[in-house]
Amino acid sequence: MMFNRPRPIDVTSRLWRVNETQSDVVGDGPIALLRSLIDLGNRHRTALLACSTAGFVIAMLYAHSLPPTYQASATLLLEPRQSAVSGGEFSVQQTLDLNRADSELQTIKSERLLSAVFESLNLKDDPELSRRQPGLIARLLSGLPVLGGQGSGENIKTDRTEPSPANPTIEQSDEAVRAAFLNFMSRLTARRVGQSFVIEIEYSSSDPKLPARVANATVSGYIYQTVAFKEQIARAGTEALQGRLDSLARQVDAAREAMHAGSLPAIATPDADARIIGAALPPLGPSAPRKTLITALGGVVGLLVGFGVVVVRIALDRRIRTAKELAREMDVRCLASIPDVPGAPGVPWHITSSQQQKFVAAIRDLRTSVEIACTSLRNEKSIVIAVVGWTPGAGVSTLCASLAQLISRGGRQVTLFKAADGEDNRAGDDNVPAVSLAGAAFAGLMPEQLSYEDVGGVAVLPIHSRDANANLFTDFRNPRVRRIFESARARGDVILDLPALRHSMDALALASYADAVLVVARAGQTTLEEASESVQLLRRAGANVVGTVINRTRG
Repeated sequence: MMFNRPRPIDVTSRLWRVNETQSDVVGDGPIALLRSLIDLGNRHRTALLACSTAGFVIAMLYAHSLPPTYQASATLLLEPRQSAVSGGEFSVQQTLDLNRADSELQTIKSERLLSAVFESLNLKDDPELSRRQPGLIARLLSGLPVLGGQGSGENIKTDRTEPSPANPTIEQSDEAVRAAFLNFMSRLTARRVGQSFVIEIEYSSSDPKLPARVANATVSGYIYQTVAFKEQIARAGTEALQGRLDSLARQVDAAREAMHAGSLPAIATPDADARIIGAALPPLGPSAPRKTLITALGGVVGLLVGFGVVVVRIALDRRIRTAKELAREMDVRCLASIPDVPGAPGVPWHITSSQQQKFVAAIRDLRTSVEIACTSLRNEKSIVIAVVGWTPGAGVSTLCASLAQLISRGGRQVTLFKAADGEDNRAGDDNVPAVSLAGAAFAGLMPEQLSYEDVGGVAVLPIHSRDANANLFTDFRNPRVRRIFESARARGDVILDLPALRHSMDALALASYADAVLVVARAGQTTLEEASESVQLLRRAGANVVGTVINRTRG
């Protein structure tokens, strides 16, 4: 019973190399985070590429579905001039400071000036400025009774009782004009350039010719408003000169005509207290939407969404895929990572491919790791190795057959007690030989009465029998089973291909006879909870779990 007490395996250079246990002083910081992100992206490159492509495509379709927007801007320099008054004298020039500049900016943004520009250009019938139709989401929300849609009958009745306007057509027309004017104001922006006295007036529209007309008309409207105010002051003077009045009148007429035409005044306007330094020109191309930027942003968003999906999948997916992951999450060492070689029944006599070479090298490393773990137990005598998995499809039988073949070709006698694979693990199956461990224990046969099948130099005896009664009523903790194992140990090493833990407790009973127990996890199928529960069940049963093995890895 001394061989059945759980104990940690010895730490050796080979075990460190195979297991790759992380040290307590693992590098941290941005480099480690970047390395983890690159590794994560490399492992899930298909999902990330799909999400990025979807983001590119959606953003490109969205960018091309947006109408083009054209912008034009005109610049105005605030520059107060001296104005002539009665008697040919000139008034003192008004000073211009930042507060005065802000006041003039608000004058340009005022509803009085913008409404004059709106009416002069006759924009009330522009279809672009008409009342916007509600979107799909707004229409859906408006249909909900809770949000005041058509589902509330009381509200409908109340609205019908209110008195109707005298002329609903005129009211609807006024609302349409107001809505168009509000849309017009939202498209026009006026701002100071830094802390200077330069004011930039910009307008956006889907019509490539309209932005320049609106920007120039706004500048002309501001000049018209300023000059007209000075004309009124001049006319109020009792001794105003007729020449001065004629000059102001010409400037007023020029500014008015320019505002209606959507252009700049045709003559100089020295009394406008502002000088035009840049006229708005029709744009050569649309300024929005920026399709390239939207497409690139869509790709980046798709990539970030892909990383989020991958992180969520990793958080929810507990399946084991690599030896590092298995060793990090478990409290036992991962002794080997066996690659997936389709159609490989065991260790071939002649290696013909690189995959077979990697497979044989992994089996050899597993054998060496087990030998090192059992160094204190061997002392020139045979050992018993048990291999078990949680589910039948973990590839335990192939792993045991390969390990037995490799030990046999090393010059030692090997006995393999084999469990049926997967769906073949049924009582009464014709594929199960007549002589078996369960049948011998049930019938009370002596070890010398058993006949082993020779398979490539390995003595093989099935664990389960054809007889359903033998499989059901055999107690594998019976002393007769121990004598059979001791007899096999006397001839050489013993390998136990145990049935899956999920479907039978026979594995727990047989694992207690082994000097070393290996828990096999299949890459991409076995979860961390299944591997951890396997180790806990075996240790509670008194088995000596020396390590884990991840089988059928890819890449």
